[in-house]
Amino acid sequence: MDSAPRSPNGFLSSLTADDFELVRPHLRAADLNQDMVLVEVDETLKRAYLPHKGVISLVVKLARGEHVQIAMIGRDSIFGAFAALGDAVALNTAEVLVPGAASTIDLEQLRSAADQSATLRTALVRHGLAVYAQIQQTAGCNASHTVESRLARCLLHTRDLSGSDKIVLTQEAMAQMIGARRNSVSLVANTLQQANFIHYSRGHIEITNVDGLIKTSCECYATVKAQYTRLLHPRIHSAAA
Repeated sequence: MDSAPRSPNGFLSSLTADDFELVRPHLRAADLNQDMVLVEVDETLKRAYLPHKGVISLVVKLARGEHVQIAMIGRDSIFGAFAALGDAVALNTAEVLVPGAASTIDLEQLRSAADQSATLRTALVRHGLAVYAQIQQTAGCNASHTVESRLARCLLHTRDLSGSDKIVLTQEAMAQMIGARRNSVSLVANTLQQANFIHYSRGHIEITNVDGLIKTSCECYATVKAQYTRLLHPRIHSAAA
């Protein structure tokens, strides 16, 4: 009987035994070091990354020097899903937001495995679409919602992806996450701390009241979670429908 192999990464653990065997011999362990750049925009991506812990940030760099995060990838997914199915030229910069560890696989080997399996291709498409859905929601969120609700959303999402209530994030990183100025982030982080939703000190954040953050967050947090459930866990979505 087929059973999903156990792995700290959600993409790998979701694969059938046969699909996992197509990629398993090519997986390598890699550290995700803080601020490590995995690929720059317009470079050719060489490897896909499957975090076990830690968070990868997809960033758009603007002409005036601003860096704005458009999506995050953590232990539930894969960075390089669409690149394995087509053009491997990066559309944005990818860097490590929260340090951790990952499995990594040469993109050509992943592409070869996908060529041999329709179910593996489908999994890559679903994970790529989930990131795309997050990018769309982030664009609307940054244009329409308050700094406070955006920061709450990002902290909750980072918590989900990293699997920890304790996160290392500088003010600069948080500003990049939500497309805001550092002084605005400082004021809002202080507000969340005074409400006892977080404890923040010198770049170290501990989320102390998840429910409070959820109430402060905009609807985008729940929307993205629902999209991920629909795309990455279709059986759960079908059962809940």
